[in-house]
This record gives sequence, structure tokens and C-alpha cells, in this order.
Amino acid sequence: MRAPARELFRDADFPASDSSLLSSFSTPLAQFREDITWRRPQEICATPRLFADNPQEGQVKQGLLGDCWLLCACAALQKSQYLLDQVFPPGQPSWCDQTYRGSFTCRVWQFGRWVEVTIDDRLPCLAGRLCFSRCQREDVFWLPLLEKVYAKVYGSYEHLWAGQVADALVDLTGGLAERWNLKDLARTSGQQAGPGGSEHRTCRQLLSLKDRCLISCSVLSPRAGARELGEFHAFVVSDVRELPGRAGQSILLLRIQNPWGRRCWQGPWREGGEGWSRVDPTDGSELLSQLQEGEFWVEEEEFLREFDEVTVGFPITEAGHLQSLYSDKALCHTQELPGAWVRGQSAGGCRNNSGFPSNPKFWLRVSEPSEVFAAVLQRPRVRAAAGAGRARALAGDERAVWSPASLLGEDYQAVGLHIWKVEKRRVSLPRVLSTPPVAGTVCHAYDREVHVRCELGPGYYLAVPSTFLKDVPGQFLLRVFSSGRVSLSAIKPAAKSPGPGEALPAGEWETVQLRGSWRIGRTAGGSRNFASYPTNPCFPLAVPDGAGPRCVRITLRQHCQDSQCRPIGFHVFQVPVDGGGPGAPCLLLQEPLLSCVPHCYAQEVSRLCHLSAGTYRIVPSTYLPDTEGAFTVTIATRIDRRSIHSRERLGQLLQESSFLAVMKT
Repeated sequence: MRAPARELFRDADFPASDSSLLSSFSTPLAQFREDITWRRPQEICATPRLFADNPQEGQVKQGLLGDCWLLCACAALQKSQYLLDQVFPPGQPSWCDQTYRGSFTCRVWQFGRWVEVTIDDRLPCLAGRLCFSRCQREDVFWLPLLEKVYAKVYGSYEHLWAGQVADALVDLTGGLAERWNLKDLARTSGQQAGPGGSEHRTCRQLLSLKDRCLISCSVLSPRAGARELGEFHAFVVSDVRELPGRAGQSILLLRIQNPWGRRCWQGPWREGGEGWSRVDPTDGSELLSQLQEGEFWVEEEEFLREFDEVTVGFPITEAGHLQSLYSDKALCHTQELPGAWVRGQSAGGCRNNSGFPSNPKFWLRVSEPSEVFAAVLQRPRVRAAAGAGRARALAGDERAVWSPASLLGEDYQAVGLHIWKVEKRRVSLPRVLSTPPVAGTVCHAYDREVHVRCELGPGYYLAVPSTFLKDVPGQFLLRVFSSGRVSLSAIKPAAKSPGPGEALPAGEWETVQLRGSWRIGRTAGGSRNFASYPTNPCFPLAVPDGAGPRCVRITLRQHCQDSQCRPIGFHVFQVPVDGGGPGAPCLLLQEPLLSCVPHCYAQEVSRLCHLSAGTYRIVPSTYLPDTEGAFTVTIATRIDRRSIHSRERLGQLLQESSFLAVMKT
């Protein structure tokens, strides 16, 4: 009597249908939907295998889907058994095993945790062959199965069309990835980089990284003579070699793997090209013999000219520690905390905005000299897409809002991160945030994750993640990787300061009003962007000695109708104890202590701040010079100090969530 046939798993959350293939029908994939069939590996070949015995046989190849960015990141798993086991947990069924039921389980890192994703092994095919990704040997299936897992997380295969290699690397490793602009490297080639420059970001650094981490390069737009590289296409840098040239010079060669599976390159280092005449024939024969399908060699100068960007994934040791790209130090101590920008409360925008201090703030305590990487990872905004319910099913209700699908980047805001050194016991936020940070992103970027690297000594630091635009809501994860012991604490949001026209907080206030005007050619100096700025009106403010900083609200109101408002703002400068020199114009060339900018088209702008005892100057201004108008400056000083909104304390006085870093075992 024959045993009943085993019933194979069918994934109802990601069915073998058009809903799993397509979401918006916005890519060329839509034209194939009627011809695509779904087959299990044993229906595609006689003896399917999960992994190849020879790594070259498992090399990635791209199909009809525009997901070269994902496939380049998948190649990282072939460099590390630790990473491969992390994504493909050992003990997966084999097609010839009795335990085989047609399902496979992988793990993908999402917003701070590893999430298990189970799929059936029905794969999209055209004419009986895999139509999306496949390995060099078509009987090896780890790659198309992982691609299907990723498609399920994203909602559909079509949602994989276009993306960043760096994002996929983070999802497959839980680590960090950096993107280097090759045009910047080409411009600074041979020059001495200054502090904070790209002194480590050179092609020769790739020599030491090639065996430890994934290196990818991208073409963003084709140039004359290089159209065979494609447009918006990513490649794997599979090897880097430095050879002695016949003329005594050193030649750096990079081996490039095209996921399309064809060499597609006619440069001087192609097979039979004139470049090989510059090196020893034995060396040339050896390098050419290493080429696999879809690979070719390029020289450093050629590489910098024809490619636009390099993405480097941070190495991860067998013990699971991230490793610095720059010092090779193991970043054994890790911390992470979630945060949010809330409209009207903690979405203060970038440092150009007066609301910047309202952004989420974190204490970072460094216990010993450390190399520190701090990163802000955005959670994409929810959008209606096919598979939204599936994301909920695979990740649980808590994670239902995670939807990484993004074809055009509309799910991400421009974000940045800045870090300040602070005092141990207490800090005045306006004073600290008006000084230069010890580290920060060069600019706000529309990337899923941005990070900064810094060498920090022992002490306390204030980390402030921000969006470029004010009042833009969003959620994020702040991650810290450090070579030394660190702790990370979230500061409880301060009470909201009153806006223009709102009542002052409870308490006793002393109010002074000062009238003034901007006059063409005399006192209409405009903003600090103009050399005429020191001619603006300048009003004195004295804060007497007392038990601590005084709570002061400064309001600037222009006398005009709403329809005639000019953009206005103000800065506050502190006068040095010695008087600061000959007069106000010299003082105004210094950095202000605090500011109410950018200049706003409003009748009234206001700033609530805390000022220590001393002498100050308030300078109201219009944005453009020679803009006439009358105004009033109102200074309200709080007499009793029952609550101070902008001062935070460290330690037990803060209501904070604190986590000590521990060594992973």
C-alpha cells in the first residue's frame, strides 16, 4: 500500500499569485505577469541543493528584477559563515529529507531585532527556469529563497525594484554600512586630507577590507564610453590587488562582479587589453585566470572615473562584534534606544530652527577613551501597499508599522545627528546647543540611516537626532557601537515652551518693553548673512546675580498688518566680563549665545531661554538689509524659579531609561 503523499506548505500570507509579484504595476515586471509560473526547486531541477560546495558556484546572478542592490548585499553572506548562519539558521530541511515540508525560515534584522520569516519554496519562473535571482549553479537555491523572504518583508517582488546596498547590508547583518562618494575621492586623490576629511576613505583601504567585509560599487548615470555598465546599477568588488608595474610604479587593480552575469567591460584591463602589458605576464595570467562569469578588472584611476559610489559593510567578527573600518578595533559595546519626533512637541527641525532644542535628546556616558559610532535609523512611514497585512503577520502587531518598501525614497526624511560634550552634573541647553558639537553629520541626508564616527574621552555627551524640516513626525532608533564601555539614556521631554501670543508659565514675571525701528541706510542691516548686520538696533539686557540661571522670554513684534509682515528674527550675544572690546559692532561679529531663527514671516516671534547672571545684547533684524519697519522687543524675566524647563540634570534626578553596555558573549 503506497504511503500518502506529503502535503507541502503553502504560504497564505505570501501566495504564489500576482499579489506577491506586483504592487503598483509601476515597473517593467508587469509585462511578464501572465507568463510567470510558480515552481518548487524539485520541479526546476533533478537534485536541488541549498548551498554549493564551491563558493563560486553560489555566486549571485540577477534576473528580470531590478534588485542588484539586494543581491550585492547577499554576497556578503558568502564571506562569513557566522553571517550565513545568522540569516539561514542551521538545520534547514533538504529536498531529499523525510522532514522536508516545502518551507524554509530565514532571519532578517528589522529596526533593532532579528525577525524570523517563513516562506514556502514556490519560486517565480519563466519557461521552467528561475526568472529572478539565481546562483551560478542553477541547482543551488539559497539566493532565490532569500530573495523571496525579502520580497515578503517588503510586500512584493516589485517593491524590491531599486534600493540601497547599505540598507540591505544592515538588514542582513544587523551592523553598519558606509557609502563613499568616489568623485570626492577622485578630487582629493594625492592631497592631504584635513581633520574629519576622507583620509581613510581611499581605494587602497579596500586592500585591507576585501577579505573581511562586503564591498560594492555603483553607477548612478552612464558616461560616454561606459554605457555597458548600465544606469543605477550596483556591482560587487570581489577582489583588490596591488601589483608592481614594469616601470617600477605600483598598480592597484579591482575585480568587479556584475550581477547581470556578463563581463560587459571593454576597458584596457579586459582580456587581451593593453593594460596587461604594464605588469609581469605571470601576474597578468594569474589574475585573468581568476575571472568568473560576469567579472572584469579595472585600474584605480579607471574605477574612480567610471563608478560613482562605494558601499562598505562593517566587518563582523565570529564573536558577533562589529569592527571599525578605520582602526580594526572591535566595537564590543552596543546600545540602542527608540525615539520619536512628534509634531508640535519634539520635531524641532535642524540647527537653523529655533525649535532645535526641543528635539529628542539622549545622554551618552563614556567610561573610557573610546572609538564611537552613533547611528540614527529611521522607521519608514506607513504606506498602503500590497503585503501590509503580511508584514503584520510575520512581525507581530508591535511591528506592523515597519514597511521598508520605498522605490523613490518618499518614506524617508532628511535626518542628521549631532553630539555635544556636556558637564557632569547639569547643563544649560541653550548655551550647550549654541556651541559647536564635537561630532555631527556633515548634512541632513535622505537616507534610512546616518551615522557619525568620533573618538571620545571619558565623560558625558548630549546626542540630538533631528530632521531637516521642523514639525515632521517620525520614529527612529538611536544605535551606539563603541570600543569602550558606554551607557545610553533617553532624556524625558521638557515641558513645551509657550509660543507667540500664549500665556507665560505660572509664576511672577517682570516685563520690560523696548521700541525700535529699522531705517534704510542706518539701522536696517539685515540678517547675519550680510556684512551690514552690525548696524542693526542693539538693546542691552542685564541678568542680576541669583541662585541660578533666570528664565527669560524674549519676544519681537513688528508693527504692521499681517499681509505686510517681513521675515524677522533675533540673536542674543553675551558681553564678556572684560567688556569685550571697543563696542557693539565687534561683539556682533562673534557667535550668538542663542537665536530665534530662521527669520519668519510673522507679526511676532518669541524664545523662552535661561540666562546666567551677566550682560547681554539683543539684536532684532529683518532677513534682508534696507527693509524698513518699527518693532517692539518685550523682555519678561521670571522672578521665582519653581520650574526651569530647559535645564536637565544627570543621574537619578532625571526620569530616564538607562542601559549599561555589556560585552557580548
